[in-house]
Amino acid sequence: MLEARKLSRLTLGPVDLSLEAGEVVALRGASGSGKTLLMRALADLDPCRGDVLLDDVERRAFFAPDWRKAVAWVPAEAGWWSDTVIEHFTDWQVALPLIEELGLSPDCGGWQVSRASTGERQRLALVRAISQQPKVLLLDEPTSGLDRQSVAQVETLIARLAGAGASGLWATHDEDQAARVASRALLIENGKLAAAA
Repeated sequence: MLEARKLSRLTLGPVDLSLEAGEVVALRGASGSGKTLLMRALADLDPCRGDVLLDDVERRAFFAPDWRKAVAWVPAEAGWWSDTVIEHFTDWQVALPLIEELGLSPDCGGWQVSRASTGERQRLALVRAISQQPKVLLLDEPTSGLDRQSVAQVETLIARLAGAGASGLWATHDEDQAARVASRALLIENGKLAAAA
């Protein structure tokens, strides 16, 4: 379980939030409302105030890289720091079944990153995070650049992971998607978090 207590940063918060094991929660709100701020704060990517716990262990008890493996943020536009796709993965054999599950070519490891489309890079970034076997996925509009078939593949994959006990916080502007992927929805407005209607 992931829990945040009085979490705040810049215009965000204070926010209280809990995610149960196997639960996917949709996060909705206008652009600039604080969705990304919240996810980056949960992932320990930006300095913030408040407490965040994973399975009742405070974040400060983790080494930062270990926390970011366990609580993985998948941004809408991920960073790429090497020339080829495979260089961004610690274990290609672990990633390969996920790559194929998301409809990507099994030989995409040899691609130049610049060759991959926006949607391909988005799916590869998701696989990169999932292959680290996180307990919590912070998904920042993970299907914004995808076609309908790819969206369905991502939704199916996240549902499968949730069924195995992973948790997810999924930012989306799509109300229909929120209803499909999540057991409940939260709305963030002006940095404040509330249950969505």
